[in-house]
Amino acid sequence: MQQRTKIALAVAVALQSMVSVAQAQEVLQRVEVTGSRIRQVDLETSQPIQVMTQEQIQKTGLVTVGDIIANMSSAGSPAFSKGGSLTSNRENGGQYANLRNLGSQRLLVLVNGKRWTQTVAGLTDMSTIPSSMIERMEILKDGASSIYGSDAIAGVVNIILKKSMEGGQVSLYTGRNESVADGRNKDFSLSYGAGNDKASLMFGLSHTEAGAVWSRDREFTAYSRTNEFPLEGLGGGPWGRIRQVSASGGATGFDRILNHTGDQLGEGIGQDSRNPANYHNVVGGAPIAADNFNTTRQMVFAMPTKLDTIFTKGELQLPYDMRFTTTAMYASRKGVSTTAGYPLSSTSQSKYPVYIDKDSYYNPYGNQVAGAGQGQDLFFYRRTIEVPRVTENTNRTLHIDATLEGSFELRSMPFNWSVGYNHSKVDGDTQATGNLNLLNLKKALGPSFRNASGVVQCGTPGAPIPLADCTPWDILGGPSASTPEALNYVMSVGGYTYGSKVDSATADVSGELFQLPAGALGAAVGIEHRTVEGWDLPGQFNRSGFSTDLAGNPTTGRYTVREAYAELNIPILKGLPLVESLSANLATRYSDYSNFGSANNSKASFTYRPIKDLMFRGTWAEGFRAPTVGDSFGGGQQSFDSYLDPCDTVYGDAARNPTVLGRCNSGIGGVRGTPAAFRQKTQTGASITSSSSVQTSVPFNVNAGNAFLQPETAVTRTLGTVFNPSFIPGFSAAIDWYSITISNRIVSVSSNYVLGECYNQGLADFCSLVTRDATGMVTDVRRGNANLGQVKTEGVDVELRYRLPRFSWGQVNLRSETTYLDEYSTKSNATAQWIDFSGDYDLHRWKSNFTTDWSLGNWSATWGVRYLSDVTDSCLSIPNRWQCNELTTVRPGATAPGANRLGSLVYHDISAGYKFAWNGNVRVGVNNAFDKKPRFTVLGAASSTYVDADLPIDRFIYVRYNQAF
Repeated sequence: MQQRTKIALAVAVALQSMVSVAQAQEVLQRVEVTGSRIRQVDLETSQPIQVMTQEQIQKTGLVTVGDIIANMSSAGSPAFSKGGSLTSNRENGGQYANLRNLGSQRLLVLVNGKRWTQTVAGLTDMSTIPSSMIERMEILKDGASSIYGSDAIAGVVNIILKKSMEGGQVSLYTGRNESVADGRNKDFSLSYGAGNDKASLMFGLSHTEAGAVWSRDREFTAYSRTNEFPLEGLGGGPWGRIRQVSASGGATGFDRILNHTGDQLGEGIGQDSRNPANYHNVVGGAPIAADNFNTTRQMVFAMPTKLDTIFTKGELQLPYDMRFTTTAMYASRKGVSTTAGYPLSSTSQSKYPVYIDKDSYYNPYGNQVAGAGQGQDLFFYRRTIEVPRVTENTNRTLHIDATLEGSFELRSMPFNWSVGYNHSKVDGDTQATGNLNLLNLKKALGPSFRNASGVVQCGTPGAPIPLADCTPWDILGGPSASTPEALNYVMSVGGYTYGSKVDSATADVSGELFQLPAGALGAAVGIEHRTVEGWDLPGQFNRSGFSTDLAGNPTTGRYTVREAYAELNIPILKGLPLVESLSANLATRYSDYSNFGSANNSKASFTYRPIKDLMFRGTWAEGFRAPTVGDSFGGGQQSFDSYLDPCDTVYGDAARNPTVLGRCNSGIGGVRGTPAAFRQKTQTGASITSSSSVQTSVPFNVNAGNAFLQPETAVTRTLGTVFNPSFIPGFSAAIDWYSITISNRIVSVSSNYVLGECYNQGLADFCSLVTRDATGMVTDVRRGNANLGQVKTEGVDVELRYRLPRFSWGQVNLRSETTYLDEYSTKSNATAQWIDFSGDYDLHRWKSNFTTDWSLGNWSATWGVRYLSDVTDSCLSIPNRWQCNELTTVRPGATAPGANRLGSLVYHDISAGYKFAWNGNVRVGVNNAFDKKPRFTVLGAASSTYVDADLPIDRFIYVRYNQAF
């Protein structure tokens, strides 16, 4: 008995020793942490990293990576709003994270440490990464160009995928807005894996849908300036408006609109358009509200998208401690944007004007009405609301990578090596309907007559055009007079094909060189060769300029990169009084680009632990962003820009600043001067009635590439502390200060920016990009890419976590992340003054997320609170005091007072889950649980209405079910 007891005790001690050894091995396992190529034990590095696990992702109630990251306190508004239905770029419909408000182009996205796909503009669509396959996300809030190269200025998002699976999982999700039952989101995913320690394979399928939200379905969003100002911001109407044609081809003389029933909702019947008596005069160039159109009725507030993804990952153990891994992913995304019918006029394309011919049967002042020889051509305006403009963007993403890696010992020191190949490709096409074929339109509005059969036919009685070749159009009669045949004849289908491709080969070695008194000296070196190419090719008809669709020029470009880096991790002191440990990390990277030259970026960082519970850390890092294919080789295209003319004498800066008024009246930098009482006009020809930007009636030439661009450069500094007190088990706190300064920034300047720099700052270089006609109206702003000025931002991140002791009523975890933005300043050029925009829309001073997780047995619940501090917004109208509650506040960059302060926002998200005995679990949740209503905003407006489409519009209810098998 005593002997058996001794044996049992010996076995127990041995087992305990084995467990301890296994735990020690697990603790001492060296892993690669985002921001460093050196494998290490301590996961708390010199750089601030936020980790989000798969469990946390599930509890957000969100289904795409882009939405999840957009809710982080350190993230700004997405690069492209869900409500940007008027946005014409190829990225529209995707999701692009914006860290530190520095723009998605300054954030590097990795998947398992490898560069993910990028567009011609250098942006990574986060929605293409299947969230069901994610193990965790590591968000590095620090510059990392010395480790990863270009783009890692604002930080790095590294998506760590699941390494392996045994068995499978099915996940089903559905959710929708409560009040209107729209915005229905769906997600289905299936993943399965099998294998052993020699070989493993897993794959995943997913289908995700984001449903449309239409502006017309809610009273607050059903008007351009919301229901508080239902008659503001109306667009040109669908009823024929006619004028005479001037000698230069513009509009002159009388100004008349067809009589009709109905109002600005576009529901009515027009009178006989051939009778001149059926028209009424437009007084003062401003049509009455009933003659215009509420374009918001036809526009989508939040665009619908569909995404299908197939993913596979394999791993094979090879002899000599080698391992081969490969990942392949294919995703197809389709987004649809819908906006109001085209605001057509005779000079929609100034290089190909179209008038109503004096010999047209439908010309009320033509020869067939006024008498032979008495007719005249007519200049016209008419919105084609019968056919809203719809753009379908189909985007395909392919990613394949393969890596051979292994380990070895040199002088008894461990080393790891890897060689890999990475192929990423994005390609797609757009198809746009609702624009007009100007060649056919000219025929449809050209000579026509009523033939012997009583049918109106193109041509003349002596030279008729067959009905199969041309269909006349009663354009002035409005929607009630249009026929399907005429609309089919004059409408066009346009399209683009686009894509980009990145191929890279890498080789890396890391390990420990030798032992120092405080530990091993770690090192990593590597090389990379990367080829980048891109294209954006409009269809031939789009290039021709014979369509009302925005004409564009082709973009094609290619460049190569050769890079080499080196990194050292140096343990300096250890185990001394008030020096538990002190280490430094040094890294540098050399990059050689075929299109602009070379760049060298270095980093130095440290960690210092005076005691085990407390760590201080800091970094100084150089960063850079190379010009993208679009930046350097972009062909440019037309755009109907929205802008507020500084020279408007009621709502522009000229109304309040005598210096600006003087520059406007006298002319500056070669720009024609404006009349003494100049008023900016809307698309309807009326004077603007508010301080908000108004869309131009003629297209501007924008986004042309610049082959002489140089890379942006940046300096990032961080300093922080991490506190894990042993006397409060489960508690940790991290506070990090950051400062980022970007120089030589690459910007696609806006029309408002160009006009502001010209008239408000008096910079002649910008004035040379502006053209005005004889009336003073801006007819072109040539804006493109330039290395221009600087950006700097500074703030503090605070992260707190506390896992409370387990009680009989459950386990509670508390998490919070908060970002305070102290400064966000821009400098337009070397001689301009810094302008601090922090606290202006939507650069919130404070953003905070607080989450409480509770679990007891099979039950769990989560309560999340999101806080956004107040911001200042542009006024809708300063003179009228519309949405303008701070008349004496001067907004950043403005030269005159007037601001609208938007109060802070608090959103509550609640969910509850239950785990079943059959390996299934269900979670039901409500985001925006207390139904915080959407808010009016000028600067953050969706395309359809002055409401932010990226903030909750409604209470959102969802349910998710996961089943493992």
